[in-house]
Amino acid sequence: MKIKQSILALAALMFAALACQVSMAPVQPQPATAPVIPTIVPTNANAIVPAAPQEDLVKLYENVSPGTVAVFTDQGQGSGFVYDTQGHIITNYHVIEGAKSVEIRFTSGYMAYGTVIGTDLDSDIAVIKVEADAAELHPLPLGDSSKLKVGQTVVAIGNPFGLESTMTVGIISALERELSSMHQTPDGNFFMAAGIIQTDAAINPGNSGGPLFNVNGEVIGINRAIRTESTTATGQPVNSGIGFAIPINVVKRVVPALIATGKYDYPYFGISFPPNILSLAEIEELNLPTYTGAYVVEVAPGGPADKAGIKAGKSTNKTRWLGGGDLIVALDGEKINTPDELLAFVITNKSPGDTVVVSVLRGTQRMDITDTLGKRP
Repeated sequence: MKIKQSILALAALMFAALACQVSMAPVQPQPATAPVIPTIVPTNANAIVPAAPQEDLVKLYENVSPGTVAVFTDQGQGSGFVYDTQGHIITNYHVIEGAKSVEIRFTSGYMAYGTVIGTDLDSDIAVIKVEADAAELHPLPLGDSSKLKVGQTVVAIGNPFGLESTMTVGIISALERELSSMHQTPDGNFFMAAGIIQTDAAINPGNSGGPLFNVNGEVIGINRAIRTESTTATGQPVNSGIGFAIPINVVKRVVPALIATGKYDYPYFGISFPPNILSLAEIEELNLPTYTGAYVVEVAPGGPADKAGIKAGKSTNKTRWLGGGDLIVALDGEKINTPDELLAFVITNKSPGDTVVVSVLRGTQRMDITDTLGKRP
């Protein structure tokens, strides 16, 4: 079966991974009407998170909550946070999508109308500008998502079900996840967002766009979605213990461009990979020399990867993936174990027009190919 996905943009690689081929339960992007978001820890609801002393969590909330906001539109509600003293507010794109009016409510009760000045459908980010009293603007410090570790304590503050300034605590459950973006490819699929943080901090409809903090009170992500297999009687996603947040290092790259120009261009490679890690049987059938790396199954004709000479699989009768493709094992000397790592590396480190040295295994021969990245179409 031939992969018909939008050609993943490597780096901003919008790998258009096939959603229909994802074996996990579908991700429910938070609808703007009731922006849903990630997660709760259903395994042991009575467990106490031991990573941070109670006093530290109290102090953290007191320090950062003034910088969090509730976002109201004519369609629903969400969350957000103050980015700078000029009145820029960050939230999810899906929170304000299609809205005719936007209102921001600060923790003090102060309210102001907001104007959407920039949106990014690839990472689901929007920037809102408000004219507010200087005393209401408390920019939150931004952390470094490249330094995150699984098991670290995280804190979410937002507006679940309209309950403003609600704080929940959990851990980082996993890193380098992928989610479908809201940016469609020319063939009708969707590009991918990469480097996503998975957390079990309790998040519900209305938390979308709110900050995810580390224990130092730094924003390390923006809560975006949950993975679930069921909904309530009113159609809202039900928490399953798995939630996702946009890494703050992506926000650091995207938001300044949104403020300056209203948009952000992602790098594009023009390559597709299997949506799941290959099984041992598939690796053997494809005669791959190793079980780590990103196997190329499709290259966009005329795209950056095609021009650079990267090869896709050609033919085989043994497996659904075409044999003979390049296996990408490193980018700029950084080892690549999975397509997720490849996409995250490009999105967080590269821009259109940048070059990247792609190390591939073609059969048993290792080759270094220099590729100039394009712009996601």
